[in-house]
Amino acid sequence: MRAVDLIEKKVQNGELTTEEIAFLIHGFLDGTVPDYQMAALQMAIVFNGMTDREATDLTMQMMHSGEIVDLSDLKGVKVDKHSTGGVGDTTTLVVAPLVAACGGTVAKMSGRGLGHTGGTLDKLESIPGTQTEIPMDRFRRIVDNIGVAVIGQSGDLDPADKKMYALRDVTATVRSIPLIAASIMSKKLAAGADAIVLDVKVGNGAFMRTQKEGETLANLMVEIGNRVGRRVIAVITDMNQPLGLAVGNALEVKEAVELLSGKIPEGDPLYEICMLLGTKMLRLSNLAESDADARKQLQDALQSGAGLKKLQQMITAQGGDASYLCMERIDGLLRVREQVPVYPEREGYLYAIDTERVGTAAQMLGAGRATKADRIDPAVGLVMKKRVGAYVKKDEPLCILYSNDPEKTKVSMQAFREAITISDECPEHRSMVYNVIGDTN
Repeated sequence: MRAVDLIEKKVQNGELTTEEIAFLIHGFLDGTVPDYQMAALQMAIVFNGMTDREATDLTMQMMHSGEIVDLSDLKGVKVDKHSTGGVGDTTTLVVAPLVAACGGTVAKMSGRGLGHTGGTLDKLESIPGTQTEIPMDRFRRIVDNIGVAVIGQSGDLDPADKKMYALRDVTATVRSIPLIAASIMSKKLAAGADAIVLDVKVGNGAFMRTQKEGETLANLMVEIGNRVGRRVIAVITDMNQPLGLAVGNALEVKEAVELLSGKIPEGDPLYEICMLLGTKMLRLSNLAESDADARKQLQDALQSGAGLKKLQQMITAQGGDASYLCMERIDGLLRVREQVPVYPEREGYLYAIDTERVGTAAQMLGAGRATKADRIDPAVGLVMKKRVGAYVKKDEPLCILYSNDPEKTKVSMQAFREAITISDECPEHRSMVYNVIGDTN
């Protein structure tokens, strides 16, 4: 068996066998398949795709390329959620503790932000003392004791994905649905989840730009999960404006605390997406007989304060100062040199938001990274004051920039202004949820 022959087979739109995929992945890891041949294979996959069986085999080979986390000794169904990335996506900080407060077991491994999207680990680490790189035995103890922990991915988890993604990033082969699905699902499966809820974002602030792209990716990931005996639900949600109003690490922690404190009402997009994800997580955990039952459990945990208490317990267990996680002290995480309002240049309806550019505006303040080596300023970012469809006046701010550098404020303000379209015409209402795939109902 030769790698060049298998590359040629995929170039000719052939279907690789299970053994051939295993040969390529093992060879890439041990160096017998060089990076230029793997890059060529990935480019062929970009153009010709893969069957569901091929994508599943690829996922399993990547999953088994390193450490497999065994959570079978922990009680209950181990349920995880994953977002494909967006702006103002604070759902993990709300949903994970809420589900745990309802009796769920949430053992979650998350990533860091890069580019215009935020990372859950960066948000958690904006709370003083919080540790996200902790030993696996301690991770297990925390989950066993309080039902939830969120940590960084082990360095030994899915090394094939790390090597393959590094190539994809520099060879214009990132945008391939089979490669994206295998990358996501191999990490989720290696992390030990029994059941997974996937939040597939679509729109101008997401990697998947159209509903069709999002549904294709979601269907494939659900199919991969089902083929390997995992229960998977995917929700397709809108990312044509920030999900929450806050974009930035400590700012998003504050918004999560506000929601868990009952300060954000039903009907708010962040509230509703959190309720939807939590509902599906409880259903997959066999803790609710219906979506209505699950939603009521989540609302009860929110209104009683049990969800906020669970977040505080998790942060304490991971070494953080949970005293900040209350409405009386949360602003202590947001000390910056200046808070600068950005006003519209004309009156009219907020017709559209370039969400990726809004994320970039927050990144320019220091809330995100352009490269993995960049340092995060946890306090900076922006808070939207208007959503799409609102009528805006020239003396009403569109957002507030939280900044520690006047020069960064200037470039961020310009980027934010370029993200906003104001019109005399009111835009059509856009649903926050496009579809649910692999549902329990």
